[in-house]
Amino acid sequence: MNLQTRVINILSKPKQEWPVIASESTDVAGLYKEYIMPLAAIPAICGFVGMTIVGVSVPFVGQIRTPIASGITGLVIGYVLSLLGIFLAAFIVDKLAPSFQSSGGMVQALKMVAYASTASWVAGVLQLVPLLGVLALLAALYGIYLFYLGLPFVMKTPPDKVIPYMIVSAIVIIVISFVTASISGVFMGVSRLVS
Repeated sequence: MNLQTRVINILSKPKQEWPVIASESTDVAGLYKEYIMPLAAIPAICGFVGMTIVGVSVPFVGQIRTPIASGITGLVIGYVLSLLGIFLAAFIVDKLAPSFQSSGGMVQALKMVAYASTASWVAGVLQLVPLLGVLALLAALYGIYLFYLGLPFVMKTPPDKVIPYMIVSAIVIIVISFVTASISGVFMGVSRLVS
C-alpha cells in the first residue's frame, strides 16, 4: 500500500477504495507503522507550528503564542493520545459489531477507524493557521461519511444496520477525540505553568 495513493483514493473515490481496503491482508502493527502514525502526525505537528510560531491574533492584545516547551509537551502528548484513541475507538467499534450483525475483527475495525479518519488527519494542516482549524469540522463530517461507505465492505454490515452502526460509532469516536484533546490541553496548560 502506497500512503499517498491510499490517501488520494480514500478521499476522492471511497466507494471504489473500500472494497480494496476490506480485502487487504494486514495487521495492527502494519496499519500503525504504514498509515496511522504518519498521518496522525500531521495535525500534531501543524498544531504545534500554528500555536508556537504563527499564534493567534487577538484584538487589542496582539499575537498570542504558546511557549515552545508547552507546545512540544502538547505535541507529544496529543500525538500519543491520538494513537491510543484510534486503537480504543477501533476496539469499541469491533465490540459493537455483533450488535449490528456485523463482523470483521479488530484489524478490520482498525481499518474502519483509521481510513475514515484520513480526512481529519489531512485537514490537520489547517492548524498551521489556528483560526482555520475550525474548518477541520468539515473534514470530520466527511470522515463520518467515509465510515458510512466502508461499513458494508469492511465490517460486512447489512444495509439496514449501516446507519445505526455509523451513528453509534461516530458518537464513540467523537467522545474519545474530545477526551484525548481535553487531556492533551490539560497537560499543555500544566506545562505552561511550569515554563
